[in-house]
Amino acid sequence: MLNVAKFGGTSVADFEAMLRCAHIIKNQPETKLAVLSASAGVTNALVTLAQTFIDDDTRADIINQIRVIQHNITRHLDCEELLNLKIEQILSELKQLSDLQNTLQTAQTGDAILACGEQMSTLIFTEVMKSLDVECYYFDVRNVMLTDSMYGKASVDVTELKSRCQQLLLPLIEKGVVITQGFMGQDEHNHTTTLGRGGSDYSAALLAEATGADSLAIWTDVVGIFTTDPRISNKARPIPEISFGEAAEMATFGAKILHPATLIPAMRSDIPVFVGSSKDPQAGGTKISQTVDYRPTYRAVALRREQTLVTVKSPAMLHASGFLAKVFEILANHQLSIDLITTSEISVALTFDNPLGSTQALITQNVVEELEQLCEVSVEHGLSLVAVIGNDLDATEGLGANVFENISNVNIRLICHGASPNNLCFLVNENDANQVVKTLHDKLFVASGE
Repeated sequence: MLNVAKFGGTSVADFEAMLRCAHIIKNQPETKLAVLSASAGVTNALVTLAQTFIDDDTRADIINQIRVIQHNITRHLDCEELLNLKIEQILSELKQLSDLQNTLQTAQTGDAILACGEQMSTLIFTEVMKSLDVECYYFDVRNVMLTDSMYGKASVDVTELKSRCQQLLLPLIEKGVVITQGFMGQDEHNHTTTLGRGGSDYSAALLAEATGADSLAIWTDVVGIFTTDPRISNKARPIPEISFGEAAEMATFGAKILHPATLIPAMRSDIPVFVGSSKDPQAGGTKISQTVDYRPTYRAVALRREQTLVTVKSPAMLHASGFLAKVFEILANHQLSIDLITTSEISVALTFDNPLGSTQALITQNVVEELEQLCEVSVEHGLSLVAVIGNDLDATEGLGANVFENISNVNIRLICHGASPNNLCFLVNENDANQVVKTLHDKLFVASGE
């Protein structure tokens, strides 16, 4: 049996949190590979260094904030002095990178900055594991995670990953527990890349697939996946089991508990996924698998903020062929992925996600100018996507009434339904988003008794 465990930022935020995770691994002998995020607070600080032109004093303060977070953990370990030297080496490199980024911002340097957090957390956690007398090994994931050079949202060479895992990673796993990084990789030029914010989950799933793991556990700060964000509705409740299809929709449409790409390798190789709380591992969690015993009409209401709506309009579309192909070609040339799309006779509305922590603007002026050579273009920001997740929604009578009659006072900018039996989604203004989610959740799950 081989289980891969991924620990998020809050799970490795401080010494006590790391120690809880170390005990989870020690108490589960089948867990042989642990994939870590950066300690909570570190990535946000790194994002600031990667994204913003800031003065020397402010940059020095940010780097020192990171130092304090890490030193507050290392001071509990016998090897504190040696470990702090290794941390200082990374922070020294970080200073050089931030100096460079402050002179000329590039996505390549941004990725190198963002990856520093995982390097530090895994170095420290390896020593925490050793303090419990667990045989374990630090492993630089860049040795196996080969990607392309799309900095900020790099794609992984899955075939090469599997080959390198067979050669380099599995022999270490046979000796003990391996500690490695999520979120990051390396391109063919030996430059550090990142898989996008939240990519640690995806990294863990890819490594589980490449090593032939029997299961994947995602340890976070909440007890599984909830019917909606508990911060929005105090009536949200955990879901004991959910299918891959439903979970994929939830991840895609805003449930922060999983990175949207996480389930692709798990579904592809039929690897069951467990989501639980590292703060309370005995409290259970959510099991995600190919089939489930209970398939309710409504499973959850998800919310994804920071959406951009692009509308292209041209009379040339009327009874013409090839127009959309030209639009999509421009978007493809800029490596842009469309989320939702609706069409009329002479216009097309497209949505794009602007993930928190991205080092690049998504819809740039260059993209708009190229599209304007074909048609009129309007770009709207400040929108949120609300998704009702469930089963057989494309064949559910009264769906529209259940959803839209309860939010009739809200302006809906776009609706998508029918392409998937697992979701109905729509755009609303950011200011309305929380109330819309709370209203729908209370109607669909509390009042209806689902």
